Amino acid sequence: MFTGIVQAIATIEEVADHNGIRTFVIHFPEGFCDGLEIGASVAIDGVCLTVTKLISSERVKFDVMLQSLNITTLSDFPVGAKVNAERAAKDGAEIGGHPLSGHVDFTAEIKSVLQLEDNYCVTLSVEEKWKRYIFPKGYIALDGASLTVADVNKDEGWFNVWLIPETRRATVFGQKTEGNRVNVEIERGTQVVVDTVRDTLEDQLKDLLPAFEKMMAIQGIDIDQLGVSPSQNNAGRNKQLEKL
Repeated sequence: MFTGIVQAIATIEEVADHNGIRTFVIHFPEGFCDGLEIGASVAIDGVCLTVTKLISSERVKFDVMLQSLNITTLSDFPVGAKVNAERAAKDGAEIGGHPLSGHVDFTAEIKSVLQLEDNYCVTLSVEEKWKRYIFPKGYIALDGASLTVADVNKDEGWFNVWLIPETRRATVFGQKTEGNRVNVEIERGTQVVVDTVRDTLEDQLKDLLPAFEKMMAIQGIDIDQLGVSPSQNNAGRNKQLEKL
């Protein structure tokens, strides 16, 4: 498990392919690898990777399967790329963001980056199948960083987040531009609740569900948000996002 609080920005030093496996050698800042062992988990841009070799006190080797390359941005990483890094959380660790599995659900394209004085608003596209899990003030993980959704437009297929200077300093987001893709992991608790509510409505209403959904939408109610508790949509714990 990870907390969504990025601990370091690391650099990809080597990339090699062999028999469907891509190997990365990543250089971390001094001290990041203290106590790290072979088999340990490290989140790289939100993707949980396993340490396969400790080359030095600051250089580590990871092997990545084809499936991970297909559904994440890892396939796009060139030598020299900067990435977010977080060690797996230890028992009793403070969850400064929200619990993450390191299993990326999809990638999202940055539609725009708007700077308002020291604040950055990053707007991202979202595919139809994932819209139901994204709500204003809900948690989301972008490249392994726990952030809070600011606004959502499900009709147009986008959502955005606001980044303060500290977030940009501690992560790779300061280097992101329009057209870049980021790894997205949705909040698991929200996913479970949304799927349970929708399955229940489909079972009870059957063919009437589309009409019910349209009626609720007219009243400004998103049926996918039914049952999602305030704690699942609360931005209060997020230490890497401006309080909106």
